[in-house]
Amino acid sequence: MADEVQALTKAFSGLGGLGVDEPTMVAALANWRRQPEKRSGFRRSFPGLFKEQGVIERCEDEYMLRLAAEFSRFKNLMVLWAMHPWERDARLAHHVLHQAHPAAILVEVACTRSAEELLGARKAYMALFHHSLEEDVAYRAKDKPYCSLLVGLVSAYRYEGPKVSDDTAKAEAKALGAVVKGAAGGRLVENEEVVRILTTRSKPHLVQTFKYYKELHGKHIQEDLGSEEALREAVRCLATPERYFSQVMAAALREGADHHGKEALARVAVTRSDVDMDAIRAAYQEQFGAKLEDAVAGSAHGHFKDAIVSLIVGK
Repeated sequence: MADEVQALTKAFSGLGGLGVDEPTMVAALANWRRQPEKRSGFRRSFPGLFKEQGVIERCEDEYMLRLAAEFSRFKNLMVLWAMHPWERDARLAHHVLHQAHPAAILVEVACTRSAEELLGARKAYMALFHHSLEEDVAYRAKDKPYCSLLVGLVSAYRYEGPKVSDDTAKAEAKALGAVVKGAAGGRLVENEEVVRILTTRSKPHLVQTFKYYKELHGKHIQEDLGSEEALREAVRCLATPERYFSQVMAAALREGADHHGKEALARVAVTRSDVDMDAIRAAYQEQFGAKLEDAVAGSAHGHFKDAIVSLIVGK
């Protein structure tokens, strides 16, 4: 492990000198999959790029600027990959709130991380930006109809055990159906009962609730949410994250994808590689009738393509 960390540190250290050793970086993406301890060791061994700050090894802003000058699209992937996951999520959230990145990214972070991971991102956000994430969301999104939903999602600390009350799930499926049918043109995202259920219940509970919703009302709740995009994003991320991420990657690979859409390819590849990438690949195959890695190989180029494929399939 020490030799691998040293090789990767040397590869990054070429910045501003002999250039960046991209093949070594790509090899690490494949070989270090599901081994976060190696990335942690890399961060600790590279004080020029990372600095201890509270609960994380923070990526130095000055070095990130140097990295930006050396790379094109590839640089975003490598910096995201090397970062402490809590810092990465904190920065993703900050980009949404301060750089007008799509709000769906914040929904994604809030809904697809574990309770401890989301708490860690909130700690990192405070350490990096000297505000709480909840505070910034409440202020920056105060004029948006989905403000209360976002505040609730980023503040959540959900129960993660397997126990689900069938009676409660059925009752809340009925309650959601009553709200949907009684909306009469109103915004569901502003409904207190909808926000309460989506921001407090465990993910297994929500899966069961949505199952009962379909049994009771004949269609999946997403179909009844119409143009309520923030709600639809939250439901998909909470209940079927693998299908959500496969759709995000498909959109990123589509011809004509905008800048933020293209950036999603690296974001999803990095953040899900160690978590549920195999499930995402299976969902992509089911939804689009092709292998995700083949779609990437047909759309991306050079070392960026190699890096994405390495994160998707590993060795």
